[in-house]
Amino acid sequence: MKKLTATLVVMVIALSFSFAQKYAFVDTEYILNNIPTYESAQDQLDQFSVNWQKEIEALYAEIDKMYKDFQAERVLLSDEMKTKRENDIIKKEKEVKDLQKKYFGKDGDLYKKRQELIKPIQDDIFNAVKEIAEERNYAVIFDTAAGGMSMLYTDPKYDKSDEVLEKLGYKN
Repeated sequence: MKKLTATLVVMVIALSFSFAQKYAFVDTEYILNNIPTYESAQDQLDQFSVNWQKEIEALYAEIDKMYKDFQAERVLLSDEMKTKRENDIIKKEKEVKDLQKKYFGKDGDLYKKRQELIKPIQDDIFNAVKEIAEERNYAVIFDTAAGGMSMLYTDPKYDKSDEVLEKLGYKN
């Protein structure tokens, strides 16, 4: 009986190793920091950001001066002049906020520059990871950048999403 149990355990272990998937990890932050074109692209992005931020700050300083001047001259102004100056300040604030959104907003100039400069490098890294995964039969490659853990590449043959949908009664 002990011999049969030991044989069964050895067979189960051997069988589990034959179906085992291979996993690997990379650190994309480390990879990016060792690519000179990335550092150059990041420097360019930083310079754009700094220049645009200085422009925004200068415009806010201009608005602040307009407001202080208005406060100082307010008692001397007619109601019509007060309204005009207030509207000028409000208009200028809106222009600056719009400019700030244009530069730093969700789909702003900084985002577009990032797509232009950084995305091709990230795509090259992903393609290299994918090639390595396919050549060496990795089921998953994790990214450990910034202390996190995310899946960078997964072999589609291990995706069971359609099976789950089917099990739930949905068709793909």
